[in-house]
Amino acid sequence: MRTSYLSSLIFALLAGTSLAVTAAPSATPAVTPADATQPAISAPAGAQGSKVNLNAASAETLQKELSGIGAAKANAIVAYREEHGGFTAVDELIEVKGIGKALLDKNRDKLAID
Repeated sequence: MRTSYLSSLIFALLAGTSLAVTAAPSATPAVTPADATQPAISAPAGAQGSKVNLNAASAETLQKELSGIGAAKANAIVAYREEHGGFTAVDELIEVKGIGKALLDKNRDKLAID
């Protein structure tokens, strides 16, 4: 009898503590995943929020600033640009070997044609 009473008391104490902890507001502001994973884009002084120019960016810049673009794909983008001339639209990036629709859609907001 004493053991079941003690077990019930401990359970109630732990359940109450668990509810109090999960119901309490967070003391620190939450960081959204977009803020935590968004890479900083190199831009000239005073040009906040600039995009990566497909017609001017180096392979290193493409690799650093775009999601899912490694050295091989960045070099393929530069090679395509040199062989076919500058890009006329962001959607033309899908013509580069190794760049698919999903990868283009993931980076569309970071790309620009100037």
